[in-house]
Amino acid sequence: MKENEVKKYVKKRYSEIAQSGESCCGLSAKEIALRIGYTKEDLRDVPGASSMGLGCGNPVALADLKEGETVVDLGSGGGVDVFLTAKKVGENGKVIGVDMTEEMIQRASTVASEYGYENVEFRLGEIENLPIESSSVDVVISNCVINLSPDKEKVFREAYRVLKPKGRILISDLVTEGELPEKIRKSFDAWADCVAGALERTQYLDTIKGAGFEKVRIISESTYSIDISKELRGRITSIQVEAYKH
Repeated sequence: MKENEVKKYVKKRYSEIAQSGESCCGLSAKEIALRIGYTKEDLRDVPGASSMGLGCGNPVALADLKEGETVVDLGSGGGVDVFLTAKKVGENGKVIGVDMTEEMIQRASTVASEYGYENVEFRLGEIENLPIESSSVDVVISNCVINLSPDKEKVFREAYRVLKPKGRILISDLVTEGELPEKIRKSFDAWADCVAGALERTQYLDTIKGAGFEKVRIISESTYSIDISKELRGRITSIQVEAYKH
């Protein structure tokens, strides 16, 4: 499958989600959020329109964010992680959400304006080519988005580039336990569902190390079962990975 075709299909799918606000699997966005690691308090602390039932974890809860830090969220979607982060870094901090889908940027920016968030910004761009200055941020987070990229090595190199020395990443993502069937790998729908593009666990961690990161470790993991077909049950794992720039 050609990279540009995958990206075009994924962008179209998430554009539709942004406009409809619909979540998957017959579950509400709140139900999905609670299942993947958000607390009821988290959901009370953010505008309802920002939580869309997307993701596979809660990177903000594990990132040990500090007052005054600058944070970038890769594939920020409706902005739920951006708004949670904004509270943790405070008025002296800054949070930048990057998403390739115009409709997601518009949705999140509208919410930020309506609720008076002054320390957040949403930028249109691809995570393989971030619209962020080099060595300018303290933390990079992402929630079940990097698996959507056909070029994950480039994504992690970009994350490394924009981080300050000693900066860190906290990534929630999906990995596979063994190889997936070829028909899954070649399915556009499976790509958009965050499955077809998932790497095997060891390959995923090696890709992060290959981008230059150190102290790469999984700090939390769980079997992922939301909207997974029978043939894939037990073969998809949600991991939260921490790593540091030299």
